[in-house]
Amino acid sequence: MNILGIETSCDDTGISIIKCETKSEKRKAIFDILSNVVSSQTKIHAQYGGVYPMLAKREHEKNLPIVYKTAIKRAFGRKKPQLDLIAVTNGPGLEPCLWQGINFAKKLSEQLKIPIIPINHIEAHILVNFINQDFQSSTFNFQRIFPAIALIVSGGHTQLILMKNFGKYKILGETLDDAAGECFDKTARVLGLSYPGGPAIEIEASKANREPSSISLPRPMIYQKNYNFSFSGLKTAVLYKVKNEKRKTKNEKYIQEMALEIQNATINVLSYKTFKAAEEYQVKSIFLGGGVTANKQLRKRFKQQARKYKIKLFVPDKKYSTDNAVMTAITGYFNWLKIKGKMPKNIEANGNLRLK
Repeated sequence: MNILGIETSCDDTGISIIKCETKSEKRKAIFDILSNVVSSQTKIHAQYGGVYPMLAKREHEKNLPIVYKTAIKRAFGRKKPQLDLIAVTNGPGLEPCLWQGINFAKKLSEQLKIPIIPINHIEAHILVNFINQDFQSSTFNFQRIFPAIALIVSGGHTQLILMKNFGKYKILGETLDDAAGECFDKTARVLGLSYPGGPAIEIEASKANREPSSISLPRPMIYQKNYNFSFSGLKTAVLYKVKNEKRKTKNEKYIQEMALEIQNATINVLSYKTFKAAEEYQVKSIFLGGGVTANKQLRKRFKQQARKYKIKLFVPDKKYSTDNAVMTAITGYFNWLKIKGKMPKNIEANGNLRLK
């Protein structure tokens, strides 16, 4: 079957078409990405240092027909498009943006006479890890994988999730204030770096001298007996240090060392809590998802820790770490198998399929 994925939860307009084929003799599902088109609004929102929902909404409205046409052409060329299912992100995310994708999906559903499945954005960040994996799709036989821990970390989300099986999730902890990606954006702005802050911080950190620095930042909530996160204190600590050392902020070396310490502090908290949860719940796997997980040093740290704890680590390709419609489409396939054709009658922004 061919699934059309639509993603508009924030400022990226994404449409993807994937072909899902189940080999009956081995009960293996094989995914073929026919097209994956993303129209980014980064340059538009960079001047504001963050995403303006209503501006993003207008851009989605303009971009969706263009991106859809491009995705169809790349997937089928001159052949007649063959689509069996539409998967569309319905939350969490920026509601004005979500509704653009949802309404677009509804119109396509009516025109093409094919069903829609609403997709949870967080679940999609988890399940995109399966795009390059073999599994027994017909029986959901994941004994070698579950239980697992998923760390979803982006500009809007920082969550630790216990996965007992596909579709069986429990949130162990989440950010009480700023998400890790949001902290990167705000600290980058304090340092005079570009938006988005995560890549800018990573670039400057890579230039820093790896010797011990005089800069020391807090690791918020790292040793508390829970799995929640807080990054507002880290952001505030950077702000006060920079204010007290105004002359140094023009110094490239200082900016590089500060960026390195911001990155280290964030990775330390994320990795410590994730592997603490993995040990407590005796999991077999760890899943990473979200834009912040594209960070090279974060990936390196998690790979090292996974080897130490002898835990299987799933890390998506960098192009699937940030928001995209491939993750929406593959999650549509899993949910289609789960509900066996019994489609929901209604679809609401930020609505059903919430993680529990």
